[in-house]
Amino acid sequence: MQMNRQARTKRICFMGLLFATAVVLSYLEGMVTVPGLPLGIKLGLSNIVTMYCVFFLGAGSAYTLATLKALSVLLMRGPTGAFLSLLGGLVSVTIMVLLLRMKKIRFSYLVISVFGAIGHNLGQILGETMLTRTVWTLYYFPILVLSGLGMGMVTGFVLKTVLPAIEKLDARLH
Repeated sequence: MQMNRQARTKRICFMGLLFATAVVLSYLEGMVTVPGLPLGIKLGLSNIVTMYCVFFLGAGSAYTLATLKALSVLLMRGPTGAFLSLLGGLVSVTIMVLLLRMKKIRFSYLVISVFGAIGHNLGQILGETMLTRTVWTLYYFPILVLSGLGMGMVTGFVLKTVLPAIEKLDARLH
């Protein structure tokens, strides 16, 4: 079923708002240092927006948002950051979409969030391995799995908390 012009315009506007929110969250996150976190570990707050897309708007919107986020990283941090953001985002979205589509097992949003965070870290570590052409970066992966577990739980909880507000905004646009 094709969307009419007005529905498409509203969807584009909503995606624009989600993208802007993701960029602001990413920027703010870059300004905050969380004591005790290992080098390179971030909260992943902008991934809350990506998870919303995966869960409620579909894979196409989630892949679009992950790509747009990587393009914004290109402008803010350069090509290496953009490459790592793109790989992390695409792996994360793919894992979450696959888990959502499983028929025999239903995973909670929290579990999917954790696997998405670990997938994001996996994509970035693989990207770093490709860029440096060394396997030494793979030794950091266990730390990234642990951080993905923790940060995935945080972002999953935050999404669950802010979901009513996002749904109100989405309802106003429809």
